[in-house]
Amino acid sequence: MPHFTKTGQGQPLILIHGFCESKEIWIEMTEALAATHTVFAFDLPGFGDNPLSKKEISMESLAADMADWMERERIESPIVIGHSLGGYVTLALAELLGPRLKGIGLFHSTALSDDAEKKHTRNKVIAFLEKNGIDPFLESFVPGLFAPSKAVHLESRIQWLIREGKRSSTAALIAYTAAMRDRKDRLDVWKHFSGKKLLISGRLDTAVKIENSRQLQPFADFYLELEDAAHMGMFEEPEKCLKTIQVFMAN
Repeated sequence: MPHFTKTGQGQPLILIHGFCESKEIWIEMTEALAATHTVFAFDLPGFGDNPLSKKEISMESLAADMADWMERERIESPIVIGHSLGGYVTLALAELLGPRLKGIGLFHSTALSDDAEKKHTRNKVIAFLEKNGIDPFLESFVPGLFAPSKAVHLESRIQWLIREGKRSSTAALIAYTAAMRDRKDRLDVWKHFSGKKLLISGRLDTAVKIENSRQLQPFADFYLELEDAAHMGMFEEPEKCLKTIQVFMAN
């Protein structure tokens, strides 16, 4: 099966999913965005339809793989938007390709590296996965990505995301958790990127805290702060997120 989907015509837009996700998270948005753009949704290795072929990965290796894929598909001057982990890959790609990207977006993501507390949390995740495997991890992890006020009526979406996450392996989740823990700070990449920049954050996000996002806000051309959302704005506040992305794309 293909590791990406391609929909629509026009300026290329690449959407990169987050940790324990797949290209399927973008389905609803793709339909609207494809009215004006060629939208590519990509499965990172180890997620969705793309098997993990390496034991160890890094943001740099993922960015290099994406650059090779862009060359094969003849994708030029794309806008790249990444959710969470996908944002880390987006920034590594921006560091690698610079002005060859027309714009970048961080969707519940950050340019800052993990602090000591976050690294400790990542190490606990790795230990839990090694001991218990993927199923119990996802069943506790995914619901926590949603604001409590949204979780009840989005229960079917949460269960779908858990099933989607279970398409991965314990080894893949461990490899990505280590890669996120060890990624370097790319605040300078964010500050000095020459194209347009979009930042979407959730005030109730416990994965990327709002204080973290606000450090990046002064360098963003377009900023949306969702008052009643956590880490999954595309499901918690879909209309606001889509409208902001459309305005960003139009500019």
